[in-house]
Amino acid sequence: MSTDVVELILADHRRFEELFRALRDRSSDRSAVLAELAELLVAHAEAEESEVYPALKRYREVDSDEVDHGAEEHAEGHQALLALLEVADTESDEWEAKLEELVEALNHHVDEEERTILNDTREQVAADRRAELGEKFLAVRQERIADDCGDLEYVRKLAHETKDRID
Repeated sequence: MSTDVVELILADHRRFEELFRALRDRSSDRSAVLAELAELLVAHAEAEESEVYPALKRYREVDSDEVDHGAEEHAEGHQALLALLEVADTESDEWEAKLEELVEALNHHVDEEERTILNDTREQVAADRRAELGEKFLAVRQERIADDCGDLEYVRKLAHETKDRID
């Protein structure tokens, strides 16, 4: 398995898309799928913000404003995730609406991040440095997953703490 941070982030993005498809499927165990998504989404964002984004901001060729914007979009994603987690009935119209809000927020972020930050990183950051960042990303992501970061109370706390990032 590659430890290139770009490849690892892209793999998580593709997993988010798979989980969204499963969440839209009324025959799936939506609660279990949502728990997996919440855990991976929070762990992914926190690993990016603690290890990847700060390192990338040191590269002139990587747009620091885009990196800051990515963190803002993580905060928006945390808000949308919390709104979905707080709806108990996974068969309700409200749940469906909150799911679509989360999907829209995440798809927007993923698209922008892939076109800007990740393309710049692939082109401007040496492979050995991308591998080093990938190892750090994986370590933090796994640590956050082990800490049950997708739990409703944790997401509620995170959404509250990051709310001020949203314009």
